[in-house]
Amino acid sequence: MNRGFFTFVFMSNQPIGFFDSGVGGTSIWKEVRQLLPNENTIYLADSKNAPYGEKSKKTILSYSIKNTDFLLKKGCKLIVVACNTATTNTISKLRALYDIPFIGIEPAIKPAALQSKNNAVGILATKGTLSSELFAKTSEKFASEITIVEQVGEGLVELIESGQLNSPKTTELLQQYIKPMLALKTDYIVLGCTHYPYLIPQIKKIVGDKVSIIDSGEAVAKQTQAILLKNNLLNNSFNKNFHQFYTNGNLEVLKNILGKTPENTTIEFADF
Repeated sequence: MNRGFFTFVFMSNQPIGFFDSGVGGTSIWKEVRQLLPNENTIYLADSKNAPYGEKSKKTILSYSIKNTDFLLKKGCKLIVVACNTATTNTISKLRALYDIPFIGIEPAIKPAALQSKNNAVGILATKGTLSSELFAKTSEKFASEITIVEQVGEGLVELIESGQLNSPKTTELLQQYIKPMLALKTDYIVLGCTHYPYLIPQIKKIVGDKVSIIDSGEAVAKQTQAILLKNNLLNNSFNKNFHQFYTNGNLEVLKNILGKTPENTTIEFADF
């Protein structure tokens, strides 16, 4: 076999890496896996340091570097920063530090702003995302002429990370955060944290069918596919693919949020 061809096959067989400040980024992983079923994946949940949204930029960067190094040691060919806070605060620095493609995640303000008939959009996100320079630039570019109702989802990530997805406290907080958006006639709510898509069933009960809910999962999957194609890294192997999950938090919470997993999936505790 030609050495160049061997290198190409080896690289394309390497896994896609994902990291998040916990289990929320699995919502992104599910979208990527659905679109790219041949890909091998490795997911890293930094649950013991969740949420990132309350941390300083310096701390978020140190966590992101640590997570990236972990995934690179596992041989990842591309890394999805499956965390809005980490993306908006560190993605440019990560791209400067590492010679590997990174896919970031931002709140989907653009489609919400373009489609809103009431010219009012709600953004439910972490403090770290809403206060970031990247979020401010995106809002100014795409939503300067509409009403943006920003809401920090304080406490939601912690509840999800502790397995209280459907608890009365979670419902109470969601009502507290979303009702002011409804009072201002928002017809779109953008979820600016990868944990929040798991709350969509509860949010729908609050907003009814007149408000659309947007998250970034599908767009991130399509961008991942595009970058893999651009770099000739799509996995076209007929070998059985694998999926590895690592967490430094509660294994049962990760298992429960993943639900039924594909064949050749491992879920392990890792003290990192």
